[in-house]
Amino acid sequence: MIAIYIIGGLVLLVVLAIVVYYNSFVQLVNRTKEAWADIDVQLKRRYDLIPNLINTVKGYAVHEQGVLENVTKARAEAISAEQSGDPQKSAEAENMLTGALKSVFAVAENYPDLKANQNFLELQRELSDTENKIQAARRFYNGNVRDLNTKIESFPSNLIAQMFSFKPRDFFELEEGSSATEPVEVKF
Repeated sequence: MIAIYIIGGLVLLVVLAIVVYYNSFVQLVNRTKEAWADIDVQLKRRYDLIPNLINTVKGYAVHEQGVLENVTKARAEAISAEQSGDPQKSAEAENMLTGALKSVFAVAENYPDLKANQNFLELQRELSDTENKIQAARRFYNGNVRDLNTKIESFPSNLIAQMFSFKPRDFFELEEGSSATEPVEVKF
């Protein structure tokens, strides 16, 4: 009779451990989804600001059409990648967009009237603020991805992860040596 209680207790402990591990995975997955949603909000804010920036710069820099077209194209590609929900595609597209935006600000250096324009200055501040928020949201997302991936790879939680098909997530990171990580060259 005591053996039945011991076996029953062990089974109960195993079931309880599975429930606890499963719930912790659900919590980490949901925190990761929340963090991705934060990135999504900031990226949409950035996408909304870009047309205003382009229109402001257009009035001053009419012969810099190629730079403005590159930003518009990069924005469209970033929106498309963001809608896919794939952090890797989004990161690549965002790297291109960041580089294109830097080229717009480099062009602005050649136009003193534009640099002094209140609309341009406000848009530049808004974009700078948005870039900072994107970086913070990306760090929060990557922290949650790190925690989830660590739990998926650690013993004994990896057994539960395999049992319930929890998969590792990709980090949202800038590529090394991308134009987004290099300073913009300003020429006069």
